[in-house]
Amino acid sequence: MASVNSKLGVLHATQARLLTWSAMYTAHWHLDQKPFENTPDPEFFYLSREHAEALDRLQYLVDGRMGAGMLTGEYGSGKTTMVRVLRQRLDLDKYRLAYLDYPRFSSDGLLKETLYQLGEDSSGDNLDCRHRLGDMFYQTSAAGAHTLVVVDEAQVIPENGALEELRLLLNFQLEDAFLVTVLFVGQPEFRERVRKIPQLDQRITVRYHLHNFDLEGTRLYITHRLKRAGARDSIFTDPAVEAIYRSTLGTPRRINNICDLCLFTGARQQAQQITDEIVRIVA
Repeated sequence: MASVNSKLGVLHATQARLLTWSAMYTAHWHLDQKPFENTPDPEFFYLSREHAEALDRLQYLVDGRMGAGMLTGEYGSGKTTMVRVLRQRLDLDKYRLAYLDYPRFSSDGLLKETLYQLGEDSSGDNLDCRHRLGDMFYQTSAAGAHTLVVVDEAQVIPENGALEELRLLLNFQLEDAFLVTVLFVGQPEFRERVRKIPQLDQRITVRYHLHNFDLEGTRLYITHRLKRAGARDSIFTDPAVEAIYRSTLGTPRRINNICDLCLFTGARQQAQQITDEIVRIVA
C-alpha cells in the first residue's frame, strides 16, 4: 500500500508540475490558451486560400449528394481538421454520418463498422450488412436526409476488396441522386492506389490535394493561431518564422510542434520574443 501511495504521490506531483508549466507558458506570453496544440480543433482551423477551395469542394460534394470524393495531403497537412470543420457546417438533422477514422478492416469488417457508426445493427454476414445498409440509405432519403460516410486514413485499408465494397455502396441510388456519399481522406499514396483501380477512380467526382504552406503561408498560419489564442503582440520574429519554415517545410503539424516548444522554451528563458536562436535550440 505504501508503494502504491508513493507512486500516486509522484504522479500527482508530476501532473501539478505540468499544470504549473502550462500556466506559466500562457501567462508569460499573455495568452488565453495554448495556441499550438496538435489536436484537430476546428476553432484553430486556418482557412488559407487552398484550404478554402478544398472545403468548398467538399461542401459541394456533400450538398450535391454526389457519389464519392477524395481529399489527400501529406501527413500533418490538416485533413482531419478540415473534415471536422465540414462536419460543423452540416445540418445534422439532414445527414446521417459514419466517420471511420481507422479503417484497417477486411471487407466484412468495413461494412460492419459503417453500420456501427451509423447506429445500426452490425450482426450477420457481408450480404446481411449490405442489405441493411441499402435499406437504411433508402429510409434516410425518404425522410429527406442523406447519408455521408467519411473514411479517414484511407491509405491503411489493407485490401482492395474492402475498397470494392465501399465502391459498391455507390450503386444504391435513385434515378437522379446517390443515396450515399463516400468521402475518402488519406495520404498521397492513396491517390496513387486509387488511380490503379479504374472502376473506383471513375466514381470519384470531386477531389483535392492539400499542399504544405510556403513561407508566407507559414507566417500567416502562425499569426492566425496566436491571435485565436489571445495574443495581442508580435511574438515570433521574422528570422524565427523563416527558421521554422526551413525546419518544417510548411507542414502544419510540424509547425505546431516547433512553435509550442519555442513558446515553452522562451517562457522558461523569460524571453520577450521568439528568435531564430530559440528555434535552433528546439528544432
